[in-house]
Amino acid sequence: MTWAGKLLGGLIGLLTTHTVWGALLGASMGHLLDQNWSAGRSAGSGSISELFFKTTFEVFGHVAKSDGRVSEAEIDAARGLMRELNLGANEVAMAINCFRVGKASNYDLQGRLSRLRRGCGARVDLLGAFMELQLRASLAGNGLSPPARAVLIRVAGELGIAARYFDHLEATLKSRTSYASHAAKSSQSRLADSYQELEVEPNISDKELTRAYRRQMSRHHPDKLVANGLPESMAQFAKEKTQRIQEAYETLRAARGMQ
Repeated sequence: MTWAGKLLGGLIGLLTTHTVWGALLGASMGHLLDQNWSAGRSAGSGSISELFFKTTFEVFGHVAKSDGRVSEAEIDAARGLMRELNLGANEVAMAINCFRVGKASNYDLQGRLSRLRRGCGARVDLLGAFMELQLRASLAGNGLSPPARAVLIRVAGELGIAARYFDHLEATLKSRTSYASHAAKSSQSRLADSYQELEVEPNISDKELTRAYRRQMSRHHPDKLVANGLPESMAQFAKEKTQRIQEAYETLRAARGMQ
């Protein structure tokens, strides 16, 4: 599928920047993957990208139907993602069909997630991006209702995503959507967000805070991740993550009066 890399790149670009321009940039980066896949360099990677796309919209539909009905807000959330990704007519049709497949009563959620997990293999960042997309869509659609949250916890478990990471991601996304802008947040809220970004508790020592910062930067450094097999289309995702880590650390350093 010659559009698979563009769609995956667009999803990651939208995820990291929350803008149409970010989605377009990610799609342009994904175009390079499409060229490589078309040339036959890595047929398996193309199928992973297509599987990622289809499963994303199928699970959107499954989560939306978790409380027995799909609301207009949930439909609008899915359509909004399609618009922001600037999908063509064929891709929109595929996304809509996948959404319908996912909300069917006989949808094999476990089987589909197992296939996605096997396909992604060691690409844990892809699974993290998938989980974040699902949480974002649910928050936009119904504010993450109890039935939806229960399904997403199951999704995380099937993908091997730790409960702690799921809780951290949920708290971070809720915090982002609770305010119109970063400037509107109180100083206390910004500090809480910074601790969440570094995945540490507020009572941590200055030395431990610095260690946590360096550990996070090493874990998410774009060059290291790409060298370990991260698709080039996700390089921007890693860059945005390290920027948030840096900003969080600087915020906490200033608040603590650290040199």
